[in-house]
Amino acid sequence: MKAKDFRNKLREMSEEELAAKERDLREDYFKLKFQHGVGQLENTGRLSQIRKDIARVLTAQNAKKTA
Repeated sequence: MKAKDFRNKLREMSEEELAAKERDLREDYFKLKFQHGVGQLENTGRLSQIRKDIARVLTAQNAKKTA
Protein backbone atom coordinates (compact mmCIF):
# COMPACT_ATOMS: atom_id res chain seq x y z
CA MET A 1 0.00 0.00 0.00
CA LYS A 2 1.34 3.41 -0.87
CA ALA A 3 2.06 5.86 1.91
CA LYS A 4 -0.53 8.36 0.64
CA ASP A 5 -3.27 5.72 0.59
CA PHE A 6 -2.24 4.55 4.05
CA ARG A 7 -2.41 8.10 5.44
CA ASN A 8 -5.84 8.66 3.91
CA LYS A 9 -7.06 5.40 5.40
CA LEU A 10 -5.71 6.40 8.82
CA ARG A 11 -7.52 9.74 8.72
CA GLU A 12 -10.83 7.92 8.30
CA MET A 13 -10.25 5.64 11.32
CA SER A 14 -11.57 6.34 14.79
CA GLU A 15 -9.27 6.71 17.80
CA GLU A 16 -10.01 3.15 18.93
CA GLU A 17 -9.20 1.76 15.50
CA LEU A 18 -5.96 3.75 15.43
CA ALA A 19 -4.97 2.36 18.83
CA ALA A 20 -5.66 -1.18 17.61
CA LYS A 21 -3.66 -0.55 14.43
CA GLU A 22 -0.73 0.75 16.47
CA ARG A 23 -0.86 -2.31 18.73
CA ASP A 24 -0.87 -4.64 15.71
CA LEU A 25 2.02 -2.83 14.06
CA ARG A 26 4.08 -2.92 17.25
CA GLU A 27 3.47 -6.67 17.54
CA ASP A 28 4.58 -7.18 13.94
CA TYR A 29 7.64 -5.02 14.53
CA PHE A 30 8.59 -7.04 17.61
CA LYS A 31 8.26 -10.32 15.71
CA LEU A 32 10.32 -9.01 12.82
CA LYS A 33 13.03 -7.71 15.15
CA PHE A 34 13.21 -11.12 16.77
CA GLN A 35 13.47 -12.85 13.39
CA HIS A 36 16.17 -10.39 12.34
CA GLY A 37 18.15 -11.11 15.51
CA VAL A 38 17.96 -14.84 14.92
CA GLY A 39 18.90 -14.42 11.27
CA GLN A 40 15.67 -15.70 9.74
CA LEU A 41 14.40 -12.41 8.31
CA GLU A 42 14.64 -12.27 4.53
CA ASN A 43 13.14 -8.83 3.85
CA THR A 44 14.96 -6.43 6.18
CA GLY A 45 13.32 -3.42 4.51
CA ARG A 46 10.08 -4.39 6.20
CA LEU A 47 11.52 -3.26 9.56
CA SER A 48 11.88 0.34 8.45
CA GLN A 49 8.51 0.26 6.70
CA ILE A 50 6.73 -0.82 9.88
CA ARG A 51 8.58 1.84 11.91
CA LYS A 52 7.34 4.47 9.46
CA ASP A 53 3.80 3.08 9.61
CA ILE A 54 3.86 3.27 13.42
CA ALA A 55 4.96 6.91 13.16
CA ARG A 56 2.12 7.61 10.72
CA VAL A 57 -0.41 6.08 13.12
CA LEU A 58 0.96 8.13 16.02
CA THR A 59 0.76 11.29 13.90
CA ALA A 60 -2.85 10.54 13.02
CA GLN A 61 -3.67 9.92 16.68
CA ASN A 62 -2.12 13.24 17.71
CA ALA A 63 -3.98 15.06 14.94
CA LYS A 64 -7.28 13.62 16.18
CA LYS A 65 -6.52 14.62 19.76
CA THR A 66 -5.69 18.21 18.86
CA ALA A 67 -8.59 18.63 16.42
